[in-house]
Amino acid sequence: MSEALITITENVRIAENVYRMALESPELEAQKPGQFVNFRLEGLFLRRPISVYDSAAGQLTVIYKTVGKGTRQMAGMQPGAVLNVLTGLGNGYDLSRAGDKPLLLGGGVGVPPLYLLAKQLIAQGRQVTAVLGFNTRAEVFGEAEFKALGCEVTVTTADGSYGTKGFVTDALPEEYSYFYTCGPEPMLKAVYAKTKTSGQFSFEERMGCGFGACMGCSCKTVTGYKRICREGPVLEKEEILWQI
Repeated sequence: MSEALITITENVRIAENVYRMALESPELEAQKPGQFVNFRLEGLFLRRPISVYDSAAGQLTVIYKTVGKGTRQMAGMQPGAVLNVLTGLGNGYDLSRAGDKPLLLGGGVGVPPLYLLAKQLIAQGRQVTAVLGFNTRAEVFGEAEFKALGCEVTVTTADGSYGTKGFVTDALPEEYSYFYTCGPEPMLKAVYAKTKTSGQFSFEERMGCGFGACMGCSCKTVTGYKRICREGPVLEKEEILWQI
């Protein structure tokens, strides 16, 4: 974990209530797929955790949805503004288990952390399939960007207004070697039930501190409670105990 002051270079709306923010600073180290960053925002006590969309040395891109006061404040920020950010948070995805044909399943704002993952898997020569799920056409983003990487992409919408009608679990391919997923818990539970291989789940969880001090985002696993912000947000399929 490190703290940095980084400058906004872009902050644009890309779908309904969804924004892409690009930032840069010579202090920034490249982030790992599945990690997140924590923004300090003026007038707000808690930092706002946002998953990493893309990253390289000196550069960081996040995609976020306006759902509350903090993200609405972020949406109004202009290029040139400087933010205090904690980076390198959480344990990301393990690429070594992907196999030849990894499957990526993202729902809504669970899509962004899969982009950097897809980029690195393809750089390793793997054949990547991505299924991106949304509620409606107005919320769709990322299809062209994943295709540009070389992914085979399917988009689903719950109302059928774009792509395949239904959820990501309605568009599972016949063959895949392993899977990675991120999205709301009902989607993750459905993915858990319908997938036929092992895989890794990235959890979206309300966080207090973002680095394991407050214990506010604990999740029950086969080896006891794990903190989503510290031992997660990525957990393996076999260790998850769902809270029913």
